[in-house]
Amino acid sequence: MDTPTKGYHRALKDPVCGMTVNAQSPHAARYQDAMHYFCSARCLHRFNEDPARYLAAPTAESTAVSVPVESAVATIYTCPMHPEIQTAQPGDCPKCGMRLEPMVPTLIEGDDHELTAFTRRFWWTLPLSVTVAFLAMAGHRLAWFPGPIQSWIELVLTLPIVLWAGQPFFVRGFDSIRNRSPNMWTLIGLGTGAAFLYSVVATIAPRFFPASFVSMGRVAVYFEAAAVIISLTLLGQVLELRARAQTSAAIKSLLNLAPKMARRIVGNGVEEDIPLSQVHLDDLLRVRPGEKVPVDGVVTEGSSAVDESMLTGEPLPVVKRAGDKIIGATLNTNGALIMRAERVGSATVLAQIIQMVAQAQRSKAPLQRMADIVAGYFVVGVVVIAILTFFGWGFLGPAPSWVHGLVNAVAVLIIACPCALGLATPMSIMVATGRGAQHGVLFRDAMAIEKLRSIDTLVVDKTGTLTAGKPTYERAIASDGFTEAQVLQLAASLDQGSEHPLAAAIVAAAKEQGLVLSKPSQFESKTGIGVSGILEGRALALGNAALMQELQIVVTALATPAEALRAEGASVMYLAVEQTLAGLLAVLDPIKDTTLDALKALKDAGVRVVMATGDGLTTAQAVGRRLGIDEVHGEVRPADKLALIAELQRAGHQVAMAGDGINDAPALAQANVGIAMGTGTDVAMNSGQVTLVKGDLRGIAIARALSAATVANMKQNLTFALVYNALGVPLAAGVLYPFTGWLLSPMIAAAAMSLSSVSVISNALRLKKVRLTSPG
Repeated sequence: MDTPTKGYHRALKDPVCGMTVNAQSPHAARYQDAMHYFCSARCLHRFNEDPARYLAAPTAESTAVSVPVESAVATIYTCPMHPEIQTAQPGDCPKCGMRLEPMVPTLIEGDDHELTAFTRRFWWTLPLSVTVAFLAMAGHRLAWFPGPIQSWIELVLTLPIVLWAGQPFFVRGFDSIRNRSPNMWTLIGLGTGAAFLYSVVATIAPRFFPASFVSMGRVAVYFEAAAVIISLTLLGQVLELRARAQTSAAIKSLLNLAPKMARRIVGNGVEEDIPLSQVHLDDLLRVRPGEKVPVDGVVTEGSSAVDESMLTGEPLPVVKRAGDKIIGATLNTNGALIMRAERVGSATVLAQIIQMVAQAQRSKAPLQRMADIVAGYFVVGVVVIAILTFFGWGFLGPAPSWVHGLVNAVAVLIIACPCALGLATPMSIMVATGRGAQHGVLFRDAMAIEKLRSIDTLVVDKTGTLTAGKPTYERAIASDGFTEAQVLQLAASLDQGSEHPLAAAIVAAAKEQGLVLSKPSQFESKTGIGVSGILEGRALALGNAALMQELQIVVTALATPAEALRAEGASVMYLAVEQTLAGLLAVLDPIKDTTLDALKALKDAGVRVVMATGDGLTTAQAVGRRLGIDEVHGEVRPADKLALIAELQRAGHQVAMAGDGINDAPALAQANVGIAMGTGTDVAMNSGQVTLVKGDLRGIAIARALSAATVANMKQNLTFALVYNALGVPLAAGVLYPFTGWLLSPMIAAAAMSLSSVSVISNALRLKKVRLTSPG
């Protein structure tokens, strides 16, 4: 077998499906000291299940390449709650039972078998659960069947629910015991298992139970408890899996930024369109107007304005000429470029941003961890009490002592059913997210609700967050012999031929003022410095100080107001008519009307505000002074923002990041709470845990108040759930029997479970009436 050439780009074949691939495929596996490459994650998964089967097939020829194993990128799966769990195969987390997820998602869409299976189990058994619950509640009143017959009917209806629909839960519960990591699945397995097994024995052998357990002609059973708990748990899992499928949306949005194809210049005037994965180092690529730059590199020919907002956050395109560096996935606006590829694959800036977002997201843990910690201790205590109850009654209780022991031990497990404990956190979160949505605040995960109340530092982007993100005409200043209206009219007339955003702002302002614009007879764009042309027989030039210097036009007369405007964060352009300075125009990215109120409210609440923007430091400091922000960081890139937040976190601060651009995505993911503007990019919104729908920073104050109320409510719910269980467990164990003769009957157990769940739900609904205030 030939050794691959530098870069390992020669064509190979997927051993599973036979498709042509190359050694840059992210789907790879090492088997028998050779690397094998695949077209998709699905083919890789099939290969891992039985490598020998596919290597023996004809399609396996030329698939193995002896390359360093570190050059391949295999899919690694991890747990959202326990990032330290990493495995090469999908499955369930051995600590908490959650489904493992890929550390870095791909654009390849595969079937979510677990979601499909749980959905099918839920809908197929829901009618059975409803029927069992109806019979348990109303069967004795309707008297359709004798008591023992009804128990058998409920048993038959419950069998498929427990043995088929609930099978994954029992497996997870068993795994939690085997791995010595008790969690919610332990409780669900014990509660539903105990209820079902007790009810089966009560149905098949009712004569073994004391007469006190006979009610309405039969021994009371718990089939409805087992069935309803499993159905509710299935529903919760379906909703959770659907929500978790969206957690990779940020990375997929970033992956979608890169173009799928590139145009390579082969030589002798020949060009070809190739997939992005086939671009090699030092390839010459043509980037036409309106196309995205395929990879990182350097411009060799041409000039154009390139929109780099995905990297810098700067809303204005940056002019690129021969010798300038250019970044993959940025947008070429109006000129043709030829570039040489310098970074491809995982070495590009976009790939590094994707990796930063993925790494920051893996550091998150959902709020449910609190309930799992409580459940871990709670379940151990319940099991110990149940065992003590069984043996205590067996050795010391009245005859039939062991029957009493078995019944009371089962009662202990049933009263400790996780219904209320399982609802304690989700109900608070559900109500809080709905309440937040009414105020334009969207929470993407529960962790944000827990953390937001403790935030003491807010890092904010400038463009699109503090400001509108759209350049607007500010004002014109005329020289002697001209009026402000004339300056605007002449500049707008000349700028009609320009595609620059600043020009668009000037033309729009002139039209709004009803000025009549003339068409220039000649027009020339001077890249990076301005435009010039002939308008009604007069030579006009509009641009920055460099253009005026090139044309030897003195601008000293307006230097002072120009500097004052720049200090306010404005971009200044000079207008010259027939080699004479006619005036200047200022274009500004305006501050949002609500920004000052929002910052005041945050400062009053003791939150430290830090600005970090990709804009120039002078402009950033000017905006900072206007807003009263003392700490300003300018000309920062995505990695710099990420490092700033990490440094603040190491100093012990709880940090929130508010931003709207693609360049903010890694910082939004790294922060304790990422807050995205709803008016920004999809990538930012997918990376943030909180979205302000209208881009109004005042929503942060609302969100913090809601966070504090929700966490308090959640703790109350957990307390209610545990108190009801704690009161019922001694009664179920028969502690009061020597004094009062009381034992826990099935009706009392059912009432206790229902009361605890109702209390939790009712308390969570109180969040709908919590008063949330915002400035202004």
